[in-house]
Amino acid sequence: MTAPPPRKDALRNRQRIIEIGRTMVADGTPIQLNEVARVAGVGVATVYRHFPTPQALIEAVSVDGLETLIQAGERAVQQDDPWTAFRDLLVRVVDAQLLDLALSSVLSTPTATLPGTAHLLDQLSSLFNKLFVRVRDAGLLAPGVTLADMTPLMCGVAFSARMHPAADAQEQAAAGRHYLDIVLNGIRAR
Repeated sequence: MTAPPPRKDALRNRQRIIEIGRTMVADGTPIQLNEVARVAGVGVATVYRHFPTPQALIEAVSVDGLETLIQAGERAVQQDDPWTAFRDLLVRVVDAQLLDLALSSVLSTPTATLPGTAHLLDQLSSLFNKLFVRVRDAGLLAPGVTLADMTPLMCGVAFSARMHPAADAQEQAAAGRHYLDIVLNGIRAR
């Protein structure tokens, strides 16, 4: 037996909660579900019914960003030049980590809270793995560079860019791309 479709008011409430979460994340305000309920004008139970934890709400906020990265990964896999494809996706990932705080949180968390987020992360990971294997098999990576090295390196690039004295988010993203270029020069085969 199929569950009945969600009521229109429930869908509106969910969307409103996500919008409030998106604003809080963008402002750097820690997500507190009771505060989200107050600002959204819904009951606390309504928020918890949709999002049992702050991380679940952050994951919901990150869905658009994850889908955009997956699309970028799909385009990269289609590129002929393995190094350019690999670099292009990493630039997109670094930019996303610096410009979308929800996405940054989701990419740096070891496990997803929501099944939908886990699925999107698996898709992104699969695309990145294909690109990594292509660039490795083409002999373009320095000896000893492994797939397991990439996550800490990308987190390091994002952390370094956040520490850079930037005037705004765009300048910070430019610093991230600069640091990424340094890392890529270090891992590229000579």
